[in-house]
Amino acid sequence: MWRARWAPLALAASLLAGCTVGPDYKRPELALPENHRGLEGAAVEASLADVPWWDAVMGDEVLKGLIVEAIGNNHDLRLATARVEEYRALAGIAKADYYPWVGTDASATRQKQPIPGTAKAPTYNTFAVGAGVSWEVDLWGRIRRSNESSLNQLLATEEARRGVTLSLVTGVAQAYLELRELDLELEIAERTLESRKGSFDLVTKKLLGGISNKLESSQAESAYAQTEAVIPQLKQGIFAKENQLALLLGRAPGAISRGKTLVEAKSPAVPAGLPSALLTRRPDVRQAEYTLAAANAEIGVAQALQFPQLSLTGALGFGSTELSDVLKSDSFLWNLGAGLTGPIFQGGRLKRNVEASRARWEQAKAQYEKAGLAAFGDVANALEAYRRTQESRLAQERNVAALREAEKTALARYDGGVSAYLEVLDAQRQLFSGENALAQVTRDQRLAVVNLYKALGGGWNNAELPPTASPAPVPAN
Repeated sequence: MWRARWAPLALAASLLAGCTVGPDYKRPELALPENHRGLEGAAVEASLADVPWWDAVMGDEVLKGLIVEAIGNNHDLRLATARVEEYRALAGIAKADYYPWVGTDASATRQKQPIPGTAKAPTYNTFAVGAGVSWEVDLWGRIRRSNESSLNQLLATEEARRGVTLSLVTGVAQAYLELRELDLELEIAERTLESRKGSFDLVTKKLLGGISNKLESSQAESAYAQTEAVIPQLKQGIFAKENQLALLLGRAPGAISRGKTLVEAKSPAVPAGLPSALLTRRPDVRQAEYTLAAANAEIGVAQALQFPQLSLTGALGFGSTELSDVLKSDSFLWNLGAGLTGPIFQGGRLKRNVEASRARWEQAKAQYEKAGLAAFGDVANALEAYRRTQESRLAQERNVAALREAEKTALARYDGGVSAYLEVLDAQRQLFSGENALAQVTRDQRLAVVNLYKALGGGWNNAELPPTASPAPVPAN
């Protein structure tokens, strides 16, 4: 019987629930360039970002293991992952509003109440047990918009986590490349030290033979000492860089394993892909768009609060003045109800709430547009850095080859008594400087690949761990 009575109201509520206020989300239009600045020729769909990071970054197995370890242990990534779980739970809370609220209660009271018009004031007990249900009919789509907002906030935090992962992968790669460059500089310094020791021994031998003089001996000794002084500084830099890497790995400070040298590391092809793909690939751009979509849904939530809300309620249970009679059939009771509540005057609060939600949407829209433009700028800068560092490295390689030949010639001329030792010193200084510059530009070229990979949003759309990866072994101190 009660079903027949309430069926029309339930049907009307279902029909009304189809009305959802607020704007539907639509991605803002961005003016896309036809090609990335710095690329020559027509754009191609292939992109370095399609390559998994474990293949894109140097192809070094030790580095791969370090990145795997960082993904498992890094504190920033663990924080971002926990934040995703928080928003996943909040999305679940918002979804719960779709369903009725059902609760139960039991009570026992004893009271004394006078009977009006008499001198009697009897004392009696009341016992009750029952269950109640309450359900808000989503007339204007407030609950749907709220769920839409919560879901997009969850997706935004997921993109933020992907962004942290990408930053972590590139951060470990950058620190590792910088460490390998310091290793190379140390190797150059130690090799140069041996060379200058040989020159110093040669000058000393000539001095003892009366061919050279004290000035040349002092100059040779000074050059040797200057190179010797560089080595502790490089070792200190290596020590600090290892500790920086250890922090990224979630380790206590300690030594870091080594793999390929800078020279051995591969330099993959670097197609940038289509500019339009960048907006759907970069985690920061995707995060900004999900945040914009959430702000768009919040406009609907604010608008729905301006309209009446319909709630259906019901309860059933048992009640009696005697505990022994509380569950008997003649103690059964029930009720059904519906309530419609709506705002009339709140001093402009609801109107201003809608205006505030629209202003937040404008802020999110500006942030999304800014993120898109910044992404194009990052790719252009990374492409230019990759191209220019390649040019610099080739020129520096030619320079070092010429300087090595010059040093050899200067030593031969000095040993043959054709020139003074100052010519040897000058050649050695230039070679030492040139070899260090070559090491640095080689590092910069490798870093340019890593930065381009990051700028393109690479790696996040692939599995975050290689299929057969294992953490790098921790070397003994």
